[in-house]
Parts: sequence; C-alpha cells; structure tokens
Amino acid sequence: MGEALQRFIPDDLILLVTRFGVAGIFFLSGRSKVDGVLHITDGTYTLFREDYHVPLIPPEIAAHMATYAEHAFSILLVLGLFTRFSALAFFGMTAVIEIFVYPDAWPTHLSWVALLILLIARGGGAWSLDRLMKIR
Repeated sequence: MGEALQRFIPDDLILLVTRFGVAGIFFLSGRSKVDGVLHITDGTYTLFREDYHVPLIPPEIAAHMATYAEHAFSILLVLGLFTRFSALAFFGMTAVIEIFVYPDAWPTHLSWVALLILLIARGGGAWSLDRLMKIR
C-alpha cells in the first residue's frame, strides 16, 4: 500500500507543500508585527522589550531582524530559492524562540522543526527556482 501511495504523492509535491506550509507559518507571524507594508508597530517593539527576551540583541534590533527575516525567508521558500539556507535560518529562529521565549511551546516548535529538517535535507524539490537555477 505504501509504495502505491508513493507513486501518487511524489516527493516534489511533498517538498512544495512543505515549503508553502512553513512559509505560511512565518509569513503570518511577520505580518502580525507590521502595519502597511513593513512598518513595525509599537506593539511589536513592546513585545520584544517585555516578552521576547532575546539575549545579546537589543529589543529594537531584534524586532527588526525577526520581522524582516520572517518576510524575506518566507518569500524565498515560496519561490524555492535558497531553500536550504532559508529553512536553516528558520530552524535557528525556532531554536531561539524555543530556548529563550516560549520553552513550553515545544510541541509546536517540534512540528516546525520536522518540516524544516526535511527542507534542509532535501532542498526545494523539482518545482523550485533552486532546481531551475541549479543551486545546491
């Protein structure tokens, strides 16, 4: 049964859906931090000052870094461009969130990591700009 299903669900479709799923998670998070195109809200700065205690990075800089990363790497994942790099960036971001911000949210973060590991290991698949441009 598994082999029969595998013929109907190609790996490249799984990678495409994974890219879009991960991009959706992080893009929507990025959109919640802005109004307009990329204007970071006062509430976002407050969150980074009071709730998101990221070590070694001032809250104002961390707010910018996280917001722009969530937007940029999500777009790259949808395009399948620099897929492994983008997934690795989100893996690092997830680790920081898990360790320093929401350690009790490990079930959610583990589900993100499972998707990210697949993209890091396999890349964007045949339906990606990585493949079209022969980027490894």
